Amino acid sequence: LAWFLGIFGGHKFYVGKNNLQNNFLTHQFARKNDYWFHVKDMPSAHIILQTNNLNERNIRIAAHLAALNSKYEKSSSVAVDYTLIKNIKKIPNRPGCFVTYTDQKTIYIDPSLDDLHKLLKNQ
Repeated sequence: LAWFLGIFGGHKFYVGKNNLQNNFLTHQFARKNDYWFHVKDMPSAHIILQTNNLNERNIRIAAHLAALNSKYEKSSSVAVDYTLIKNIKKIPNRPGCFVTYTDQKTIYIDPSLDDLHKLLKNQ
């Protein structure tokens, strides 16, 4: 149902490209210790990162994916929140793609396909 970007350096990246995929990835597919990325306070793809080693490169890849799959794809300094799946909660009486979350960190990213490609090549 969702788009599997690939395995890079042993880390798996998944991208929800619409509400159904976001709901599936976040609430059915992802495990509690997977990481979830999303543009702060704006609709965007839900990015799931499966890794045992969260590092700056993986954070930047996932943040680029979230920002590039949002209305802010051509903006600069896009705020992307990330947290563990176990910190994600559905909002009652709303579709599953609407969530609240806690214990998040925020990275600011200048979305760029060129930068994303460079990060993906440098394993």
